[in-house]
Amino acid sequence: MRALITIATLLLSGSGAFADPPKLAVFDFELIDTSLPGEFYGSKPEEARLDRISEQLRKELAESGRFQVLDIAPVRDAAQHSNLQACGGCDLKLAGELGADIEITGLVQKVSNLIINLNIYLRDVKTGNLITAASADMRGNTDESWTRTMSYLIRNRLLAPNYGRP
Repeated sequence: MRALITIATLLLSGSGAFADPPKLAVFDFELIDTSLPGEFYGSKPEEARLDRISEQLRKELAESGRFQVLDIAPVRDAAQHSNLQACGGCDLKLAGELGADIEITGLVQKVSNLIINLNIYLRDVKTGNLITAASADMRGNTDESWTRTMSYLIRNRLLAPNYGRP
């Protein structure tokens, strides 16, 4: 466990342990919609929001200089036709095909229009080990609440200097 924390610290702190930033595959976020409206009408507004927060995460992590964010276009179709959270490691296989060192999958769980949870999982592609996870609840189902929640997780979890340290 301490080794994983050390790897996470090195990856997330930008300490220069790598000559080049690690190659990162950020997959599109997935949605679990257990809300009543979602059951009846589908999750149309959320689908566009999933795309926006996925791009927001890629952009902000690339701009941080701590990661070399890879284009997932070659495997996007395969990823979208899989449940990356429960496919038995297909996310790691797809990230490996891209040449990634680490990968991120994400999940938004919509309980209702008032209760939504955003989860980010960062894994080592070679070992499959979870390096870190970040999660935040949001209240309200608006473009602004989704964007702000993602910004919070990036700033205070994924890029925070002390996140993941004992």
